[in-house]
Amino acid sequence: MNTKKSKYETVVGLEVHVQLSTKTKIFCGCANGFGADPNTQVCPVCLGQPGSLPVLNRTAFESSIKVALAINCDVQEIVKFDRKNYYYPDLPKNYQISQFDMPIAYDGHLTVPGEDGSSRDIGITRAHLEEDAGKLIHDEKKPFSYVDLNRTGTPLLEIVSEPDIQSPGEAYQYLVILKHIIKYLDVSDCNMEEGSLRCDANISLRKRGDKELGSKVEIKNLNSFKAVRDALLYEEERQEDILSEGGRIEQETRLWDEKRGITSSMRSKEGAQDYRYFPDPDLVPFEVRSGLVETIRENLPELPVKKIERFAEQYKLDKKDIEVLVSERPIADFFEKVNTECNNPKVVSNWIQGEVMMHLKDKATNIEGLGLSAKALAVIIKLASGGTISGLAAKDVLNTHIDTGDDPEVIIKEQGLEQVSDEGELDVIVNKVIEVNEKSANDYRNGKVNALGFLVGQVMRESRGKANPKLAGDMLKKKLERK
Repeated sequence: MNTKKSKYETVVGLEVHVQLSTKTKIFCGCANGFGADPNTQVCPVCLGQPGSLPVLNRTAFESSIKVALAINCDVQEIVKFDRKNYYYPDLPKNYQISQFDMPIAYDGHLTVPGEDGSSRDIGITRAHLEEDAGKLIHDEKKPFSYVDLNRTGTPLLEIVSEPDIQSPGEAYQYLVILKHIIKYLDVSDCNMEEGSLRCDANISLRKRGDKELGSKVEIKNLNSFKAVRDALLYEEERQEDILSEGGRIEQETRLWDEKRGITSSMRSKEGAQDYRYFPDPDLVPFEVRSGLVETIRENLPELPVKKIERFAEQYKLDKKDIEVLVSERPIADFFEKVNTECNNPKVVSNWIQGEVMMHLKDKATNIEGLGLSAKALAVIIKLASGGTISGLAAKDVLNTHIDTGDDPEVIIKEQGLEQVSDEGELDVIVNKVIEVNEKSANDYRNGKVNALGFLVGQVMRESRGKANPKLAGDMLKKKLERK
């Protein structure tokens, strides 16, 4: 929808579900992990068997407070859990332990940058802690579906925004920023393919200037941020067409069909009264000590926005360089460790964005799994910057170190990679290159300065990459300009 020409404005609210990375589930001792054989990570508690009693996972509770503080929420002084009652085949208890009127966090916001360089605060209504449901597995070849209850009881934090988002693009930016923060907190891997991060979008349209919200449509089955944006764009246009023709938007839940690029009706939208919430009698309310909240606040990591500001001030790097380095907390930490050893931020940044990230991609791993220590990379950078080895040799040393784990200086010695900076030794090679490449030598003498690069390359070739390229270039220029 072209919002500049339309008489309607878009209102979007997002519900983001984040699976917390705890070792065990939220109310029992079953393993909390992805990929196990179906129905092998279950017990009487998460299966809802009679007489079983839930016990709150402290790590899940504290992780939810971390997220709450990072997204500028107030933390509830009294925590209460409720039963959300509904029937579905993957919900063995026929209710979900959730939070209704007293969510663990409320009244927060995220600052989202706009395309014009400005920024806006998107309000966050609440964040509440609950248990995840199981998973239905559909096989089109069979007349039935399977139920895998391994996911049942996984700790889930649902973060609900205010209806403040004004466009599909802004919704996309909000999700990117929220995911970045959660990853920095190290409370979830946010893997959408594995269901660790899921999102439902609510969208309505209203005439420009109206205060009252239009009828809300919820969109489900959104498995990527791109899908969220595309589904909202489609629904925005669909609703405008209906309203422009005098029609009425039905409040309903719709599914996004990514292949066809459309939404389709799933069911009428439930209200809170349909779930018959009531306090869970097995989980008594408890008070959150202010000292605990402050301790968690003091131990929060430096979050992306602050880190970006500090990197710009401390390291004087370009904005694009900073964005890449800060994109993942382990990469940012690795950069700082390397730079502490060699104090050359721009060169360190170039190495990480170039060679290191190439290895990460090739090996499909993260910085912790690459087998490269900050000290080793710093040694390689210092040896290359100091002229002990050439840039080409430095890359070879890095490759060998990653593959073998051998000390960089040992690799250099064993492979004879030390750069030749002795003028007497280079003089022989330079004279030979000029003699063999007479045409290129004459080209340089006749003003074709690019010919020098070719001659330097020939010196590097003759020296098997060991020659100091700067010294080789200087010696070539002196000899060629003398004749």
